[in-house]
Amino acid sequence: MRWALLLAGGSGSRFWPLSTPSNPKQVLPLSGSRSTAEEAVGRLEGLIPPERTLLLTGAALAPRLQPLLGLPRENVLVEPRAASTAPALVWGTHEVRQRDPGAEILAMHADWAIGDDEAFRGSAAQALDAARRHDRLVTVGVVPSRPETGYGYIVPGPALDESARHVAHFTEKPDAARALDLLAGGALWNTGLFAWTADRLLAEAAAHAPELAPHLPRLDAGDVEGFFAAVTPVSIDVGVLERSNRVAVVAGAFPWDDIGTWDALGRVRARDADGNVAVGAAYLHEAHDCVVWADGEPVVVAGVRDLVVVRANGRVLVLHRSLAADLKRVLDSLPPDVRELP
Repeated sequence: MRWALLLAGGSGSRFWPLSTPSNPKQVLPLSGSRSTAEEAVGRLEGLIPPERTLLLTGAALAPRLQPLLGLPRENVLVEPRAASTAPALVWGTHEVRQRDPGAEILAMHADWAIGDDEAFRGSAAQALDAARRHDRLVTVGVVPSRPETGYGYIVPGPALDESARHVAHFTEKPDAARALDLLAGGALWNTGLFAWTADRLLAEAAAHAPELAPHLPRLDAGDVEGFFAAVTPVSIDVGVLERSNRVAVVAGAFPWDDIGTWDALGRVRARDADGNVAVGAAYLHEAHDCVVWADGEPVVVAGVRDLVVVRANGRVLVLHRSLAADLKRVLDSLPPDVRELP
């Protein structure tokens, strides 16, 4: 049967001051009227049911997300510590295999903006079919809409069938010149949407991820805390996919954006005639290409362009949109009593 693993970790510090440890970006309506996590579960309707969707999250988030998403309590897997995506997905895959030894698994994040849910399900189904048919780890790539330097890229190799191709290599966060070259050469954005059979992912982790492999027997013994305490944090991309020669790519036919910074809201939300995105009691006059979020008291923005302006949780942020990806560096420069939210 088909199963889903939904990654919903992290505090979303790039959405300060709106996002807090107890109210992180996964529970915020960043791209629409529902939280990104609710949208992610709803996106699976007709493909994978909630009873076969497992949520991977931290202890602080689990009590918020489980009732919000309507998942069975036994489907909420609380990571003993944050150790990046490889340990979480290996644990989740191991758990699925215990429940369904022949499982096919779709792994995804809870903080994406997808422009066409039906097309998403079609591409996800293709990836799951390719994972079973070719006995490979499958990643879904999408055609880039810009030379983005903050995303990873996939260079496809020879065709395996009409929809899947061997992955020639991955390129992570290239500079602007390299990004343009990748676009010209037909590279795809690596969305982080993956498909595999439980047996294949665990076999590839054992063969290629020294950060995890020696500790896999702890999962067999039911010692999840010991497994997380022993592993070295590593992403699934670096730890497994970039090292394995059994990786394929399926081209996704849906609009995709990683809602990673305030700047992304300018791409995924409706804009006014001057290119502005305004949420809440936000009022703009002769402003252009701004992102303004007012959580509570009104915010007035006039005569400026390309700014992020956020009022939330007793803080006001004014940031040039080009610096949105560097918000963590800005926060690190602040006194703790300003940076830490109530």
